[in-house]
Formats: sequence, structure tokens, C-alpha cells
Amino acid sequence: MSFVAKIAIIQFPGSNTERETIMACHRVGLNPVEFLWNEPPKKLPGFDGYIIVGGFAYEDRSRAGVIAALDPIMKQIKVEAKKGKPVLGICNGAQILVESGLVPGLENHRIGIALTDNKRVKSGHVLGVGYYNTWANLQMSAPSHRCAFTRHLKSGDFINIPLAHGEGRFIIPNELLEKMISNNQTVFRYCDDEGNIVDEFPTNPNGSVHNLAAACNAQGNVMAMMPHPERTENGDAIFSSIKDFIENGNPVTNHTLSFNRPHYEVKNYKSSVYSTEWIIDMIITDNEASSVHNALDHLGFDVSISRQTHWEISTNGEPESILQKIDKTGELYNSNKEFIGKIVSEENTASLLVQQKEDIIGRAKLEALTERFEIVGITKLKRGILWTITVSSGNFETVFKQILYSHILFNPLSHECYRIN
Repeated sequence: MSFVAKIAIIQFPGSNTERETIMACHRVGLNPVEFLWNEPPKKLPGFDGYIIVGGFAYEDRSRAGVIAALDPIMKQIKVEAKKGKPVLGICNGAQILVESGLVPGLENHRIGIALTDNKRVKSGHVLGVGYYNTWANLQMSAPSHRCAFTRHLKSGDFINIPLAHGEGRFIIPNELLEKMISNNQTVFRYCDDEGNIVDEFPTNPNGSVHNLAAACNAQGNVMAMMPHPERTENGDAIFSSIKDFIENGNPVTNHTLSFNRPHYEVKNYKSSVYSTEWIIDMIITDNEASSVHNALDHLGFDVSISRQTHWEISTNGEPESILQKIDKTGELYNSNKEFIGKIVSEENTASLLVQQKEDIIGRAKLEALTERFEIVGITKLKRGILWTITVSSGNFETVFKQILYSHILFNPLSHECYRIN
């Protein structure tokens, strides 16, 4: 009986593309086996390769992929990847690989990439934010044998496959990006129908740096890919390449990648004297905060956590009048389930303000308020998330720093983080 590579189809709560992924594996002669997040990790070494499927793991709470990246099963995936076995992350799976540090593959799996909110901008205007789905052209921008997933494609070829995501914009520090380009780790890039790389919507559907659609680790056996090759036969070469890679003994490359990013220092927050802060609370239960609390509990932290939306509104007119007009629009909060509250201040408690470095949601809201609602006097609008952590046991500062360095609340490449109190 001939050898058939056995592939674990990794699923977390909220995954939803396992069926298409299994079908794609069958089309090319792989043997896919469903593998749930709560199965014993010790079973994973029995597989020849791994595909982390798309969907919305843990409903993308805190941000896409981060809670799944901290799941115990990912520790074993890292062990198997180090052996040279192929690991493909599609869409939400790509976000998990990035948040776990498997891509781009820096020392000790240190985070080097962020996948963050889509940015659909054309001619200087925000066309949309959040979830977006379409068909996209992906140009293969590496040599065929550079990684496990391109062996049946030629450099310069492009494939037309679907994409569907809300946080698919690659952010990479310039110095690291240049190293990845030299290393041929920028595997697929968005292009137009003629194969031209155009860094504007709609060719670049989410604003990714370098028009990046997929990136691999230095050794070439792990790839994070935002569009969905499993949803069309146009993407079958990705899966047949995995089969070829395994059958040839997992021939990883001898590339290396290093990047010394300084540790992130949290600064104290100070708002402008010309700005007003709105702290938005929820009337209903905040399931997102509950999920983050549960993840921290599983990591051994005895803490409680709450979440609020933070708006910093800068004006150059009569603030009270302008704020009343903004309030009436309903653009910044939903009065049916939210209200303007205040920051919690208690013993053994600290609040962290997390803001996008490029706040595309705040930019879109500013355009709506000034152009659609014609409100005059708003000079700046900045959105953030306020996380309040109460430490129930252990040294407060030690626990606080450990939670920071878990990156569950922010990715230092896409976010700024400030301490409120």
C-alpha cells in the first residue's frame, strides 16, 4: 500500500472552513483528519502535516487569532514545525500563526508581524472598514522550491482565489520586511488581472504592507495565508505542494531570520487639553471580556478583567455643542446597549488604553461625522479599547507585566498601549 500523508485539520471554537479544507486535501491525494483544539496534544506527532483552518476562533475576541495562539495545542504545533513538518494557516489560521510567532519565525517565536483591521482607502477616502470578501489575484513572489506550499507553482504565476476577513492587513517593521523580501519569505502578493502589483484598493484589498497576502517562516515549512485556497480548485497547487514536500522528506531550507525589536514600554496616557474623553460601557454582558478572562485563567492568572471603548474627541469650537451633535448621530456608541460611563479605579487595579497605530476606524468615523453629518469643529477622533485588570493574588506589578508580555491585549506592531492608572 502506497504512503498517503496524514494531515491534521486543526479546529478551534469558531472555526468554520474545515469542510472545504478537507475537500481540497482529498482532491490532491492527502489524508485529512479533523483535530479539535481540546484533543490531547500528544496525538499530534502522529501526523505528517497540519492545517489550521479559517473562521473566527474564539469569535476573534480581543483580536483575531490571539486567544487560540495561547492555547496549549499550539505549543505542540511549534514542536512539530521545528521537526520540519509543514504547517499551513489559512485566514484565521494565518492570524493564529502570526500571533503565536510561528511566522515569520524569529528566535523564541517572538512576534514580528501583526494582522490587523482592513484598510480600504482610495483617493484619500475610507471606502470601508471591517469584514470584506471578494476574489483576489495572488502573484507567487518566491522561487518554487522556497517553501512547502509553492512547489507546484512558478515564480510570477498568479492564482485567483476568494478572501473573506476583517483583520487581514499585514503590518511588518520596515527593517524586518526587507530581510523577509531578501529571504523570499513574502510568498504571495496581491496583483491586478495583468499581474501588476498596485498598492491601492481594490488590487490591494486590505491595505497590507508590500501587498502581502501570504508569508512563510525562514525554513519554508510554515505559511500564514489570508485568502482561501481551499474554496476553489484554483488553489489546489497549494495542497498538492504540501503532498510533494512531505513525500520528498520535508526539505526545509537553511535560511535564517533575525530581528532585534526592543521590548515594548508602556507609557502613561495623557490626553490633549483640547480633547474630551468618552468612556463607553455596555449594558449587556461583555462576552469579549469574558473570553479574555477565561484565557488568562487557563494561563494561571488570578485576575478579573473588564473592557470599555475609549473615544478621544478633539475640537476647536464650543465643545459642549459639538459633543451634543456627535451624540445625536449614534456613530460612536449604540444607546440601546451602551452608555457613557467612567474609568474604574480600585485597589490592585490598572487600566490599559490600547489604540491602533493607524486608527482606520476612527478615521472612518471622523469622515462620517464631518462629511455625512456635516458637523463642524472636530479636529481629531481617536478610538481605543480600555482594559481594566484587577489582580486578586500575587504581586500586582509582576502579574501585570506577565499579562502585558502575553500580548493578549495588544500586538506591539499594530497598537500603542498606555497606562491610565
